[in-house]
Amino acid sequence: MNSESNYIEINRASWNNRTDAHLKSEFYGLDGFLKGKTSLNEIELNLLGDLKGKTILHLQCHFGQDSISLSRLGADVTGVDLSDKAIESAKQIAKDINSDAKFICCDIYDLPSHLDEKFDIVFTSYGTMGWLPDLTKWAKIISHFLKPNGQFVFVEFHPLVWMFDDNFEKIAHRYFNSGAIIETENGTYANKNADITQTYVIWNHGLGEVVNSLISNGLEINSFDEFDYSPYNCFNKTIEFEPKKFRIEHLDNKIPMLFSISATRKIK
Repeated sequence: MNSESNYIEINRASWNNRTDAHLKSEFYGLDGFLKGKTSLNEIELNLLGDLKGKTILHLQCHFGQDSISLSRLGADVTGVDLSDKAIESAKQIAKDINSDAKFICCDIYDLPSHLDEKFDIVFTSYGTMGWLPDLTKWAKIISHFLKPNGQFVFVEFHPLVWMFDDNFEKIAHRYFNSGAIIETENGTYANKNADITQTYVIWNHGLGEVVNSLISNGLEINSFDEFDYSPYNCFNKTIEFEPKKFRIEHLDNKIPMLFSISATRKIK
């Protein structure tokens, strides 16, 4: 089996395999979330602004915590994810807490055949772009679903982070996209001791590739920022230097760990 050509099936199985462990993990803090705690971070909240009455398309939403958090802020939200198990969980959580967030299970490249609507905001964040082989197709989907003057908000792990080996001791991967990277892991970032194993297919994408894919699909970059921490403790060898701010201990503040982009769909 060619893993690269079958990446959708492999990655769907990988995310289905992780979902139960993620739902039970301290990392995702589902109990607190169900009681009203937001899953969103300061970075994306600042970029999104006032969401009352806005329509939002949330790409690669996993089991829907951020989608539901956005809807709690007054937005009309549609979340999309590849994993049927994650989307089933998202729908159940939304039902349990009377959220009106809606969810669609599909590969995002295929979203136009599942959804016929335009949105004020398209949002995606934290560990999403590496699952996609073609960012030009990704940016085309974003542009397609945005209303004229609609806003794209993106917060993501910095591509420099993915160059390192798991313990951040040496450079293991090329910064630029060199095709599929196929890996097998035990556990999962949300619970490294979880008794699960999965294979997955990912791609590295440099910042130039990200920005140019958006520009070439009619999006005007309004802001681009880089950050020297992660709000999630999902890497090895970390230290929490402030609440909800993690760095690789031996690298301290020397490397960027996140970047954010806000862009507007230009009127044609």
